[in-house]
Amino acid sequence: MRRFVVTCLGVWLIAAVGLAQAAEPGQWRPLFNGKNLDGWETWLGRPHPSVKVDLKKNDKGQYAEPVGLNNDPTKVYTVVEVDGAPAIRISGEIWGAITTTEEFENYHLRLKTKWGQKKWPPRENTVRDSGLLYHCIGPHGAGSGFWMKSFECQIQENDNGDFWSVAGVIVDVHGERSGERSPLVFDPKAEKKVGWTSRIVRNPRSENPSGEWNTVEIYVVGQTAVHVCNGKPNLVLTGLRHKVDGKEVPLTKGKIQIQSESAEVFYRDIEIRLVTEIPKELLLGIEAD
Repeated sequence: MRRFVVTCLGVWLIAAVGLAQAAEPGQWRPLFNGKNLDGWETWLGRPHPSVKVDLKKNDKGQYAEPVGLNNDPTKVYTVVEVDGAPAIRISGEIWGAITTTEEFENYHLRLKTKWGQKKWPPRENTVRDSGLLYHCIGPHGAGSGFWMKSFECQIQENDNGDFWSVAGVIVDVHGERSGERSPLVFDPKAEKKVGWTSRIVRNPRSENPSGEWNTVEIYVVGQTAVHVCNGKPNLVLTGLRHKVDGKEVPLTKGKIQIQSESAEVFYRDIEIRLVTEIPKELLLGIEAD
């Protein structure tokens, strides 16, 4: 009996040490196990009328309801092998996202992404589009009926690293516009723009050609975020926040989403580590919040 107790205690101690080490800042933790979507949930919004699913349509021929949570009748989200390694394939046929079941705060996230060949209505004749959403909170579908309230690191052909506000999140950023209707282009030496709730263009462009793998990273600590593509920081955001009961409050943690948006795309090597600060060289001279 004593030997059994000692053995069990030893196993428990080893497990406890393992958990403690996994929680240590700086250690990488995979978010994709290479086998299935454990740790993620799926959401699909209202399909395009061209998609064939068993849902009601209105008198205009449009679907009247979303596919919903953890329901994937057309296999938008699957695990496949690409270039000799496992990857998550997102077909893009129906708009939505895969979402981590956990929330995260103060971290460095990185992944590899590569475009497939297929494109679907209503974006079959434009650039391939997806996105990495962070600090996702609230209900599914809050943003355009497809995504949670969040900050988006754009993943789109020739535009990796752009920012989009999803469901009204707010940021401050240094940048300039070429015209009144032009998007803001990031420039760390430009004047700080406060309260931005629309697209911000990354600068510089550091993307590999379509069909090749790109490494996309985000650093988020407190109310500061940095987007990085293939090792080059191309956007620094400060003052991450949102409105609650009409008041602006910090938004510093949440879930992570990867979008499905009319284009076939692959993701692999998705991993995260806790950090306490963003390296100064990535801030490009901008003071972190």
